[in-house]
Order: sequence, then structure tokens, then C-alpha cells
Amino acid sequence: MKKIPFIALAFLGSITFATAQTAPEKPIEKTTELNEVAIIKTKKAIEQKADRTIFNFADQPSLNTGSVLEGIKKLPGLIASDIAGMMYQGKQLDVFMDGRPLNISSNELNSFLEGMPANAIEKIEIITQPGAEFPATSGGAILNIITNRNAKNYLSATYTNSSSFTDYDGLRWKLSNSVLLNAKNKYFGWQLNLGQNYRESAIWNTLEKQLNDGNTVLSQTNADRVGRNNYIKSALTFDIGKDRLLLNYDITQNNNDSYTTGTGLGFTTNDASVNTGLRQDAVVTYQKKFENPAQKLEFKFNYNNNTNDFELTGKGNAAATLENSSDQNLYNVKADYSQPLKFSDEGKLSFGVLYEELLFEAASKGVTNLDYKRRTAASYIELQSKFDKINFILGGRAEDYNITGNSDVAELTAFKQFRFFPNASAQYNFNRMINFNVNYNKKITLPSTSALNPNNTNYQNPNIDYSGNPNLQPTIYNNYEAKISAFDYAFISYNISSAKNQVINRVSLQDDLVINTNENLPEIKIHNFSAGLPIPYMLFTKGLAETMKMNVNPDTMNFLYVYAGYQYHDIPNVDTKGFWMFNFMSQLVLPKKIKFVANYNYIIPKGNYFYFIAVKPFRNSLDFSFSKKFLKDQLTLSIYADDILNINENAFNSYQTPLLISNKTDTRKFGFSLNYKIPTKNKLAKETPSLLNNEKKEESGLVN
Repeated sequence: MKKIPFIALAFLGSITFATAQTAPEKPIEKTTELNEVAIIKTKKAIEQKADRTIFNFADQPSLNTGSVLEGIKKLPGLIASDIAGMMYQGKQLDVFMDGRPLNISSNELNSFLEGMPANAIEKIEIITQPGAEFPATSGGAILNIITNRNAKNYLSATYTNSSSFTDYDGLRWKLSNSVLLNAKNKYFGWQLNLGQNYRESAIWNTLEKQLNDGNTVLSQTNADRVGRNNYIKSALTFDIGKDRLLLNYDITQNNNDSYTTGTGLGFTTNDASVNTGLRQDAVVTYQKKFENPAQKLEFKFNYNNNTNDFELTGKGNAAATLENSSDQNLYNVKADYSQPLKFSDEGKLSFGVLYEELLFEAASKGVTNLDYKRRTAASYIELQSKFDKINFILGGRAEDYNITGNSDVAELTAFKQFRFFPNASAQYNFNRMINFNVNYNKKITLPSTSALNPNNTNYQNPNIDYSGNPNLQPTIYNNYEAKISAFDYAFISYNISSAKNQVINRVSLQDDLVINTNENLPEIKIHNFSAGLPIPYMLFTKGLAETMKMNVNPDTMNFLYVYAGYQYHDIPNVDTKGFWMFNFMSQLVLPKKIKFVANYNYIIPKGNYFYFIAVKPFRNSLDFSFSKKFLKDQLTLSIYADDILNINENAFNSYQTPLLISNKTDTRKFGFSLNYKIPTKNKLAKETPSLLNNEKKEESGLVN
């Protein structure tokens, strides 16, 4: 085993690490003789690349024991809040799944991620510098959730379960199960992943009007919620000569109930709401292969349909107070081609085209009050090359937009523009393990349909109103970043995201009515500084010199990983303050190879998040997990406790509004999870080396 410098020995919320046997960008492979040749791949918990950070969820019990949303919230540098949105190291996130935009946001996105169990996720990529090949509409950064896994040349089956309960103001249960089956032969491969998620939860909200002579409670609610999600993800891949045809079909169904009692200034309510949704996604991909594996041509067609229905009824009412629905259809076709450059060993030229249409309708009590149409046509070209110790990327993307629509009272403000979006990146490699990177890109974000929807799809009472804004305009970003990385794990970075017409959530007060909506912020600059450093505990007992000499397997290391980030939202004519984010993750390997991971996240209050001022930390949680492998590593069992001190509670002031917004959810959770690789007939030992080599070259498997 190669000797690894101490700062490369750990990274954030992980409990399984890869041994450093290959270059940082490539997965590590170990060979074991089994009649012929078998390949076992050990995945890194974290991979730092020039344009993205990749988190391995599948093998990290500290991340995959709850919902996807709960796992995401544990990632250092990431902020996820119902009221403030989702941001990573100062950049607003556009959420993708398996390389395709979800096209949902705000509370609808959080609900979707909360309903998906984290043990259904293979990995998460946070692409902080999207190049020209990505849609310019990706905005500041992309969070790409990868669910598909590689199919093997034999049947493999995995069962996962997570069961937990919360004990705040009564017991509430959460349960998820999933089964993953996949296999392939020389003609085709297939994959089937199906599962369910059931969760009981509660949230307590208070809205107070702060006056000089005291506070007035406008609304105080207590909501018990029950969420049910079922999903099926399927894939087929066919080898057509040297080419490949991939077919994917995913379906997700949710049925969420909420029972809310409320009191406040002049009212008492007892309400029930039902929110149902169905999301279908179909993809056809054709990959043309060439003699040179670096030369690629791909055609892809994607159809997505997303329907939602929301109904709110007061106790004893014959008719629904709210009865809102939406139907979204998206059509996307694109082609991508890449060609290696003869004058550069690692260089390539890529270009492609895209055409997309999105149709969205929203209705209230059967009456259509928003008809929204969006058409995008795009093309891009990007050059990647290397000279001596410098890697660089230079690209540009042209997009033409035609956005029109009508509300029930007027025609929407049309957006018909042609724009060009350049991007550039340069990386200086001091050696194989240390590099310095600078990036620039210009991007745009089109308002999501959930932000445009004029209908309320949330709880409301006489003092609370939620609504979208059909006249939101796109946001234009200029993103700059400088970053130095060492050994994939230690890093220091600074970035600025300058935006015009930033879409934000705004809470205002009219008389005693609290209005929640979305609006364009004319101008904002977000500054973000981040740093991370792993510290092996042996450093304190053996000293630096001895630590550097040791042959170390990071999977058996005791260490502390420290992350710190500072974020400042610079809004013209607004007196804003920055805030610090901290993450401390410690791994201890106990007797019997039991791994103990403690994860503490804390965000210092008093800082500004757009127009919100944090009165309390909007992340303050201590999480524990214990895990151990059994049955020759086929079974992984984890026991965990999240927010064990039960101190995670949010409170915000709204800028220029005498409002105090506070909420508490039952985040303290105790439970266990298991991952069982079901024994199946393993034909891998009978495979020829050529088949195994093909498997190595096609590591994307069924991933689109």
C-alpha cells in the first residue's frame, strides 16, 4: 500500500474510504484471484475534481440512513431550508437527477427529496463550475443526484431498510424499504429499483409581530404530517454492434397528509390537507461508439410529466378552502459529440445542440389561472487541453429563449432573448496531488414553475397567505472562483457569485396578514470562503514525522475533519452581515471493527440570508452513528441518532418587516438501517478477461 500524507486520510461525513492506489480522479481497483479474474472496486467517500465535488452516499451510513434531504443537509457548506432555499458555498443550486433537471423548487423540491430514501442514492455530485455542455439555465451550481448503479455480468440483488422514530411530543415512525436488482449479458443489461417510504413528522410554527410594547402572536400552528412515497426506477441497455441503446423509465407517486391546528389574532382553526403527486420520466439514449474511446456521439430524448393536486379543508366545512392542481410536461432532445485533439494527449473538442419545450398549467377549483410555455434552443462548443502543468477549459454556449403565457387576468411579461454564455477554467498542477484552479462562467436561471404558480400549495389560515409570482424574470449570474486543493481532501477556496434579478422568497406584512411570495432582487453579490482539513488523531500521539511514515488504510483511521465557511450577501442599500458555517466530523474505529461517526453542524446566527436575518442558527445538530459489517461484508448494520441534543430550531427576522418567524420540527431521531447484498449465483469467475475489460471501460453502466 502506498504511503499517504496525513492530510489525505479523511474527508467529511464518511466512514468508508478508498485506499490511495490510483490517480485521484479514478476509482481504486483491487484484484482478487477467483479461478480467473474478478474486479472489486472500492469507492472514495469524496472526490474533488476541477469542476465538481462527488459524495459517495451508497457506502456512507452516516449519510444514507434517512431521507435524501436529511443526507444532503449533513454535507459541509450546504444550506437547505424551507424558507431560504438551497445553496452550496454561496451558489444557488439547480437540482438534477441522473443528469436531468428536476424542474421543481422550493417547498415542492424539499417534499420530493424528503420522500426519497437516501439508501436509494448511489452518489451526489455538486458541480460548482458547470461547463458549456451543461444548460446555461443551471445558474450558480448543480446538485446532481445519481440513483442508477452499474449492472454486473451476473445477477446482483440488494435489499435496504431504514427504520426510525422521533420522541418529541409523542412517538412518530419513519420506515423505508427498497430492492435493487440488476444484471447484464453480452446482449443487454437491465436494472430494477423499487421502494417505499413512510414517515410521520411534526412541525410547530409561530409568527409574531414585534412591537415596542411587546409581541403579538399572529399565528401559532401545530401540524402532524404523514408522508407516503412509492417509486420504481427501471433501465434497459442493448449492445447494437459497438453502439448502445439505453431505455429508462422512472415513476414516483406521493400521497402526503397534514392535520393542523392553529390559533392567532382573531381566529382558531382545525384543518386537514392532502397533497398527491405523480412524476413520470422516460429517456431514450443512443450512444455511437468509435475505435478511439475518447471519441463519442450521443443522442438523447427525454419526456417528463409531473402532476400535483393540493386540497385544504377546514374541520366541519362541506367545501374545500383550497383546491389547487398543476400539470407540467417537458420535452427535451439533444445531441453531444466529443473529439480528441491530435496535438494534445488529454485534449478534446466537444459540441452539441439542444431543443426543449416546457408546458405548465395551474388551476384553482378547476379554473385554469396560469398557462405557461417555455421554449429553449441551444448549442455549445468547448475546448479542453493541457500544456505542461496547466489544464484549461474554454467554452461558450448560445441559448435562445421564447417564454410566453397567460394568467387568469392578464398576459405574462414575455421573455424572448438570444444570449451567449462563456466559461473558462485553468488549473495549475504543482504535482499529482496539489493544484490551483481558477474559474469563470456566466449562467442564467429561469424561474421554476413552482415559483411561478399563483396558487397556494401550502397550509394557510386567515393570517397567512402563500402564492407564486407568474411575472418573475430570469436571473443572470457571473460566477468567479479560485481554489487550491491538496490530496483531494484538504482545500481552500474563495468564490463570488454576482447576480441580477435573483429570485428570492420574500415575507412581508400587510396589516396583520403575512404574505409569502417570490420576487426578483435587482442585484446581489454573494462572497463565500471555504476551507477543509482532515486531522488524524495519531498526529497527536505519534507526531507529524511518524504519521508521514506510516502505511495507513483510511478505512481504519481515527480522525477529525474540520470544515469552515464564511458567506456574505452583499445587497445594495441594505446593511447586511455575513455568517460562519462549521462542520466537525470524527471517525473512531472501535473494537470488533465497529465504526463510530459523530457529525456536528453549526451556522452562527445574526447573519443575512438574502432578506432573512437568522435569530437562531438555521443548522445546529449533533448526529451519531455506529456501523459494522457482517457475513463477509454482505450485510452492513447501522444504528444512528440524529440531532441527539434536540436543539435544531430555526428563527428568522424578515428585512424591514416587524416579523419573527420561528419553527421547530421533530428532528431528534433514533433508528437503524441495514444493507444486505443478497447472495446470488455468481458467474463472474467464468467470465473471460475480455469481458472484464469491457466492463472496466464502460463504468457508466446504466447511468445516463
